[in-house]
Amino acid sequence: MDILTSMRTYAAVVTTGSFTAAAERLGISKSLTSKYVGQLEDHLGVRLLNRTTRKLNLTEVGQAYYQRCQQLLEDFDELEAAIKDKQAAPQGKLLVAAPTTFGEKYLTQAVADYLDQQPGVSVELVLGDRFVNIVDEGFDLAVRIYKPTDSSLIARRLAPARMIVCATQEYLSRTSTPVHPNELAKHNCIIDTNFHFPDRWQFQEKGQAFNVDVTGRFRVNNALAARNMILTSQGIGLCPSYAVSEDIRKNSLKILLQEYEAFEYGVYAVYPHNRHLAAKVRTFIDFLIQWFED
Repeated sequence: MDILTSMRTYAAVVTTGSFTAAAERLGISKSLTSKYVGQLEDHLGVRLLNRTTRKLNLTEVGQAYYQRCQQLLEDFDELEAAIKDKQAAPQGKLLVAAPTTFGEKYLTQAVADYLDQQPGVSVELVLGDRFVNIVDEGFDLAVRIYKPTDSSLIARRLAPARMIVCATQEYLSRTSTPVHPNELAKHNCIIDTNFHFPDRWQFQEKGQAFNVDVTGRFRVNNALAARNMILTSQGIGLCPSYAVSEDIRKNSLKILLQEYEAFEYGVYAVYPHNRHLAAKVRTFIDFLIQWFED
């Protein structure tokens, strides 16, 4: 007796509600379907189903066995698929979401390097500054700059993302240079609405986190646009380091309140809680971790 085949047959009968439908799903005869279920009952020494001419009723032990049986079959299929997938070369289309500025500055090069290594994979990179619903919108993964809070997703850290308060020297010469975050209340602040709380900037002092409410005349949902407005000397901004690093190196922007920075954010590859990841997803995430480390 093949116990695995009998378990699959029993699960199909319960799921479809009849021996006929289960036989069609499995591609075997109705009589063979009934035989497999009968063999399973004989093997277990219990009755799993009460059969009538009109419908099937699960016994109490049959219901409990079905639930465990389904889980075991899923685990077995997951294990088999994972082993096969690890032996196979990654292939297929990879759908990835990422923030616009970060994607333009860094991720496109990482994707190009990955494609060089994996000729069987194609990538569609969707850039935008909103949090996509990975599952509902069919993404394989997303790259996010944030502090992970969603327990329904797995987040793999790729790199730190320093948040920098900065302004031009021209703006500071017209106003004043803040020496404490509380002084930001006197300034026009450029608000990047991509942050979860864009009007409340987070800092730390002596190991204690605190927030400062800020206001400003310009709001935008894009880090590069916020950076561009800061460069016009309109105000003070809070930007991810990847958006303003070149400007700081060129002395076009001055870092402010550095000793109060709160390192809460990071760059993460985020994907659903799947027990088995397709090779294209697994290898891409592993590649990104190594790529950013290098």
